[in-house]
Amino acid sequence: MPHTIEPGRLDAELLQQAAQGGARFTLAATAHERMAASVRAVRELVSRHEAVYGINTGFGKLAQTRIADHELAQLQKNLVLSHSAGVGAPLAAPVVRLMLLLKAASLAHGVSGVRAEVVEALLALLAADVLPVIPEKGSVGASGDLAPLAHLAGVLIGIGEVSVDGQRIDAVQGLKRAGLAPFELGPKEGLALLNGTQCSTALALHALQRLERVFDAAVAVGAMTVDAAKGSDTPFDDRIHAVRGQRGQREVAARYRDWLHASPLRQSHLHCEKVQDPYCLRCQPQVMGACLDQMRHAGGILLTEANGVSDNPLVFADELQALSGGNFHAEPVAFAADNLALAIAEIGALSERRTAMLMDPVISGLPAFLIEHGGLNSGFMIAQVTAAALASENKSLAHPASVDSLPTSANQEDHVSMATYAARRLHNMLDNTAGIVAIEWLAASQALEFHRPLVSSPALEGLLAKLRERVSFLHEDRLMAPDIAAATALVEAGL
Repeated sequence: MPHTIEPGRLDAELLQQAAQGGARFTLAATAHERMAASVRAVRELVSRHEAVYGINTGFGKLAQTRIADHELAQLQKNLVLSHSAGVGAPLAAPVVRLMLLLKAASLAHGVSGVRAEVVEALLALLAADVLPVIPEKGSVGASGDLAPLAHLAGVLIGIGEVSVDGQRIDAVQGLKRAGLAPFELGPKEGLALLNGTQCSTALALHALQRLERVFDAAVAVGAMTVDAAKGSDTPFDDRIHAVRGQRGQREVAARYRDWLHASPLRQSHLHCEKVQDPYCLRCQPQVMGACLDQMRHAGGILLTEANGVSDNPLVFADELQALSGGNFHAEPVAFAADNLALAIAEIGALSERRTAMLMDPVISGLPAFLIEHGGLNSGFMIAQVTAAALASENKSLAHPASVDSLPTSANQEDHVSMATYAARRLHNMLDNTAGIVAIEWLAASQALEFHRPLVSSPALEGLLAKLRERVSFLHEDRLMAPDIAAATALVEAGL
């Protein structure tokens, strides 16, 4: 059953379905009406022979150059060709799927001067999972994501390549697979397809979708480490968090209580002499709660952007006006991505510290490096080093991208957002943090089993069993990389 796109009505669930593939979307009838009105308005503006940016003028610094009526179609084609200047590896399939949906949803507002059949073609590509091959680099986040979106738009006119079932084929063949033929773009249509923040927004949204799974795993594994280190559950008492009042902190503390509930291992040391645990155990609600608050704030910004219109100029059919503005400037997306980078880095940094704590027998009370016959065996020694390397790399990647700007288009476009890089680098950071959490999961599971016959809570024993389906207890040294890869895949898949 296809989902009907009502402009401004996309939600997180629809975006998740689009990223995963297999979902079908159709345009609401009201969207058809508004798009038809905007197309008529563009035609009327063209007939008046007044200069309207991007319709009968050049682009960027060339905006003062008037284009003759008989060259308007060629103008739009040339725009797509000249702007298809991206480099680097192709964007991942979930990101391209989101780009197709977001661009269609933006154009469906009916203020972009684009025909409904062009928008429906984007949705047909999405439904058939015929995905434009879009190089990941080449956008500065204003005037929109020009190069990535040009590679997307190029497919509609039969230029470039698409990916189908992991195989790259030329755009014309791809269009046939989706039941389409190449388009000749009308006035304004090429510019509307290229202008906008859909690439940076799709990258950031997909990063947030991944981050939610990594976050959940980090909380669960962090609770396991508390029990494995015979830590206290007192720091998760709701009374502590209620008096501070931070929403995320209080909610995350409740999650830790749920994971640790009814642990016989906890009961076994209820009255031990330890007064306070290290911060990496005790302050988890404060750190992870702050991360959750940042994720929610960024998610709200990105959902608003996904539902908005960010091309230029915008055509208001009722007033028969084309207004030039700057909605293509992706500063909101850049800021949201930079805040997500902070959360991703901190989740990994705290997890690495918990793993390091488990390695130290003085603090953890466990065998050094979590291995029997230490010396002959090194156990988790270098796995922790790997976690440290990944956490350190994230610190460099967390530097805000939005504070950078280089002028483009002969200084006409003199301040840019760098939102596309801000969002793209989140995926490298997520790769790192998923690996860090996976290493902690391996270490915490190993540590728990040193406490046998005592067991942890039912929830945490279930988490241990899930890992043990893929990775066995480390009795003696073996290749660690396959274990880490298996645990990382489980973290990425979500708990």
